[in-house]
Amino acid sequence: MRRRRKSNFIDLKKRFAGVENERELATCMVGPKCVEGPCQNSAASARYREGRGRSITATSEDNVKPVDELIRRDRRLKLHGIASSLEISKTSAHRIVFDELGYRKVSARWVPKQLTDNHKEQRLDISRKLLRRSESLRRVHGHTANAGEDFLGYDVTFLDSIVTSDETWLHHSTPETKQDSMTWKNPSSPVAKKFKVMRSTKKITGTVFWDSRGVLLFEILQPGETINAARYCQTLDKLRKAIRRKRPGQLTNGVILQHDNATPHTARVPQGWLEKYGWEILPHPPHSPDLAPSDYHLFGPLKRELAGKRFDDDEEIVGHVRKWLQNLDGSFFREDIYSVMLTLDLNFTHNTTFNHRAPNLP
Repeated sequence: MRRRRKSNFIDLKKRFAGVENERELATCMVGPKCVEGPCQNSAASARYREGRGRSITATSEDNVKPVDELIRRDRRLKLHGIASSLEISKTSAHRIVFDELGYRKVSARWVPKQLTDNHKEQRLDISRKLLRRSESLRRVHGHTANAGEDFLGYDVTFLDSIVTSDETWLHHSTPETKQDSMTWKNPSSPVAKKFKVMRSTKKITGTVFWDSRGVLLFEILQPGETINAARYCQTLDKLRKAIRRKRPGQLTNGVILQHDNATPHTARVPQGWLEKYGWEILPHPPHSPDLAPSDYHLFGPLKRELAGKRFDDDEEIVGHVRKWLQNLDGSFFREDIYSVMLTLDLNFTHNTTFNHRAPNLP
């Protein structure tokens, strides 16, 4: 049995070339015949025409608004659920959600703690007080930060007087994150595998004091020691000597210390030490690590620096961290301190709960 050859509309045009003129079929007439063929009345052809028409009209205004209403009622709704509810194709649902409405599905961001209304009020009140204080030299909003001038209208002398500090764990080995170990691959490359590695249980506590010009004191808590009020006063004595040596005249001009609300910091003995030397405490709202530059701006890059490295003892990791701190550019510290004022401004203006990323400096 001779196999019937499938013809396209160009072949049919050639076959009809010898037909009388009045019966010749133009290519524009033959084309649709090829598409529909002998089964133009079949159920399959009907479904095809119905589907083709649906894809054209599925993104009309009649469907855009219902899709928006569905998403607003359930933010976790999936595309196939939207398509099924409105009886449209998944491709049309995708086009409406992403192109017409501009939605993007994102994961929730972890925050340190759910703030109460009282916490938010304290955060707003402290932001207001600090901004009013530092606005004494406000001139032109948007001015860049230079020595002796103002930064976005805030007093630079106030910002340069701030000494901030915090503690962090330094592990002997810290595994790389999946993002840090990403590699390029083409379709034929084998799937990259990464074995799960736990952080080393061997670790030490490091405390860093720094200002807008660099590190003032880097101290390690010896094994068996704990940070209590008396131990913290000893650290403050070392810090005072470091400021006298590295920042001549700063003790006379005044020091504004910023630390969190941990018990050793707020105990009676450290408070007496600060009053004795006339140091001021920068108010810190509860559960607000974004207003403490060390957490977000210093320790984050430090952890990335230590990722994938292994140290044999405490001295090796201390030496590595100390060298890394010394090699940081002065602008790194200045931008970190100044970004606190932008966070305060953002919090006061919009009453934000957390600012998870460092604001972009001009």
